[in-house]
Amino acid sequence: MTKHDICEFCDGEIEYRIIRARFNFKGQTIYVDNVPAWVCVRCGEQYFDAPIYKRLEEIARHRNQIIKTVCFPLAEYNMAIS
Repeated sequence: MTKHDICEFCDGEIEYRIIRARFNFKGQTIYVDNVPAWVCVRCGEQYFDAPIYKRLEEIARHRNQIIKTVCFPLAEYNMAIS
């Protein structure tokens, strides 16, 4: 990809960034920090160059070696709010 490419979803401009990527692999979600990516400035869609995506797959395949975990609240959209 290049800076002159546009987002395939909203036609917005994309720019190169270092991000925290959410990656889904075999039904599990992992987050990977400091990932080079192309990100749409309008809608936030993320694009990865092929070598980067392959590295994310490799990290996901070896997810049992990940030692850092984070916890966060998870709400149901239809939850009762008083």
